[in-house]
Amino acid sequence: MWLLPLLIIVFTTIIAVPMSRFMAWVFDGKLRLPRLLRWFESRLDTGPQNWKQYTASLLIFNTVLFVFSYAVLFVQPWMPLNQLGRGMLSPSTIFSSATSFITNTNLQHYSGDQHFSNFSQIFFCITNFFLSAAVGLSAFLAIIRALRGDSHVGNYFVDMWRTVVYVFLPVAFVLSFIFLQQGSPMTYDCAHQVATLEPGSLGTGDDGQPKQQTLVVGPEATYVPQKMLGTNGGGFYGMNSAHPYENPTAITNFFTTFAMMVFPFSLVLMYGRMLKRMRHSWIIFSVMMLLMIGTIVWTICYDTKKPNPGLIAGASHVYPQDIAQADGSVKPVWIIAAAGRSAELVDRDPGKNGADKPQTPEVPGLPVDQHLGNLEGKELRFGTSAGATFAAVTVDVTCGAINCEHDSLNPVAALSPMVGMWLNCIYGGKGVGMINLLIYLIIGVFIAGQMVGRTPEYLGRKIEAREVKLAILALLVHPIMVLGPVGLFAATNWGQKAVSNPGAHGFSQMLYQFSSASANNGSAFDGLGVTYGLNDNPNPASEAVPWDIATGLVMLISRFLPIIAPIAMAASLGAKKAAPFGLGTLRDDTFTFGCLLLGTILIVGALLFLPVAALGPIAEHFGPLPFGG
Repeated sequence: MWLLPLLIIVFTTIIAVPMSRFMAWVFDGKLRLPRLLRWFESRLDTGPQNWKQYTASLLIFNTVLFVFSYAVLFVQPWMPLNQLGRGMLSPSTIFSSATSFITNTNLQHYSGDQHFSNFSQIFFCITNFFLSAAVGLSAFLAIIRALRGDSHVGNYFVDMWRTVVYVFLPVAFVLSFIFLQQGSPMTYDCAHQVATLEPGSLGTGDDGQPKQQTLVVGPEATYVPQKMLGTNGGGFYGMNSAHPYENPTAITNFFTTFAMMVFPFSLVLMYGRMLKRMRHSWIIFSVMMLLMIGTIVWTICYDTKKPNPGLIAGASHVYPQDIAQADGSVKPVWIIAAAGRSAELVDRDPGKNGADKPQTPEVPGLPVDQHLGNLEGKELRFGTSAGATFAAVTVDVTCGAINCEHDSLNPVAALSPMVGMWLNCIYGGKGVGMINLLIYLIIGVFIAGQMVGRTPEYLGRKIEAREVKLAILALLVHPIMVLGPVGLFAATNWGQKAVSNPGAHGFSQMLYQFSSASANNGSAFDGLGVTYGLNDNPNPASEAVPWDIATGLVMLISRFLPIIAPIAMAASLGAKKAAPFGLGTLRDDTFTFGCLLLGTILIVGALLFLPVAALGPIAEHFGPLPFGG
């Protein structure tokens, strides 16, 4: 149970050390390249850029990428590699999907195997896997150079080229062979018709012959590696990494988990190498590691080692509640609820003063052996703790791929992936996780400086009002983009009609969706009805369009504001003259500094999100509460 997460963490850390050295060589321009690659790189090099020019290039590039991505999905019906005849998605779904993929979120309001052709999977998904992942890493490189006090922050287009061609492609190429050898398909065919093992299990056709099963296939062996290396997470199939074609064996599951962790781990150490402050980067690495281990242990303890409460005996609870209706009236009901089960609503007559309260017997348990813990929504072929481990790691590194159903996690276990998204700095994605952590770091150092009455410093440079304002701006974007939309949707039909469970779990579904969108994560509680599907779908989810638009806007704002503000902050800090360390200087390579950083992350994170956590997963864990309909 504990061996799998231990092996993954140790193996990834070992690989991250030489990988960080290689990446530092690449991005400092020290890697010796063939003449042809140097020629291509020289064509992209428009010259050194300051932070404003770099940021402008980043925004222009992403605007073009959005237009390209939207166009690819729009013309899907008329493109090749579409043997199954996939039509055009609804405009709102195209907007949500294009926004999701260019922001490296990959929140999917569609199912790839049902709605995408192989043309879209290749030119929309795989293209964005490489490019959107490189955007965050390039922004991080600009911040490093600014903090070093360089005269410029590099060139955005050269950084993108180096990231995609020299870093992502070689590693993805190697991993592709592993997935191919283990059984992932690699084909341009869209589907195969096969006879089922039990003839006629799907019924018979008009000719009386047994129907065949349609197996959707495509270039999964090349799709999955960069999906994970870029911490993108968008699945070829709706089942994502729980599907046997995306993740055939326990070996591929190990490398799937490793792939989404290796670059986030490596970038922390690369930060120290490029700044020539390795002890400082190891302190940051240790703080992140402690937080990651905490989320993994928490999820395993409360899911893999705990039974599913929906399968055990328990008492029902009955609460009176008045539920607001769409026409403005109020409907009195009794809510009948039991831990782990959906609530039942029964009409209530207020004039009877409780005399019509339903009598509910104890809910019986089911004869299910739960010594392996909560098995609902799990793929046991990967190991008993693989689902819980993956659920914690995929949010810690802002990947969003899943190999189990997060909606089926025990309530308090589901708190772990939410915490990972709320903090949004436990390694995080490529570069963006470190950017988010630097925001906490600046705020922590500023608070510590105020407590002892000294001007706070980082890397020998004074932190003043401009840097703190930019850090606070970047910090507050995330909670505003989570809590604001959740409150709006929870109070309207947009949210109330989309949830599949009333009460605390339904609130958790909405909370998780906007947390995932704002954190650029992409995983979801899949009980939420947010899929419109194809444009000619006669029965789309009733509230799909508001969810498409809202999550799309949240993803855009939460992606770019927390990138732009830290770049400006680093440029402002790096332009100042570095002072030598003195007796009163807070050193950034000590155990004390690590404790300060950890405390800042946990305290600020708790202040921002603990109240809303109490309304969702914590309320559900402690049993049925009079939360609402």
